[in-house]
Amino acid sequence: MRNIAYLSLGSNIGDRAQSLRQAIARLETKNCRVVQVSSFYETEPVEFTDQAWFLNCAVEVETSLTPAELMAALLAIEHSMGRERIQKKGPRIIDLDILLYGDTIIDTPDLTIPHPAMTHRRFVLGPLAEIAPEAVHPIRRKTVGELLSEMPEGQAVKKLSNSI
Repeated sequence: MRNIAYLSLGSNIGDRAQSLRQAIARLETKNCRVVQVSSFYETEPVEFTDQAWFLNCAVEVETSLTPAELMAALLAIEHSMGRERIQKKGPRIIDLDILLYGDTIIDTPDLTIPHPAMTHRRFVLGPLAEIAPEAVHPIRRKTVGELLSEMPEGQAVKKLSNSI
């Protein structure tokens, strides 16, 4: 059985666009088929703001991996690309998160789906709404487009270009 998952990718160290492209390519080697990729967006950092701006995108994948297996694959990609977890919310060469995995709801110490902060992050909802405006948040029972339209102003997010 194939499942649809939506991922958020971000980078703010080095060649950010190349890091996103490289991570997207590596998804194909992790039993994922990339279905859609949003444009790239330059985004203001949130929470820890004393760092370079990010480049973000959203990706739709089709996969036979379970949510836990998919998360392990994403962590393996981060590790293989040199991600070091030195400072929480700090600079990173690549960051990969599962936003939605079908209508699955998981809340464990190791994995939370839907991503718990996605509804508060314009840099997540903007790119995701570009490729999946009708995807439904299984807890909030609203579409991604609705969630984005309800966000307060703030969090600078600037669409740059098509992704690849």
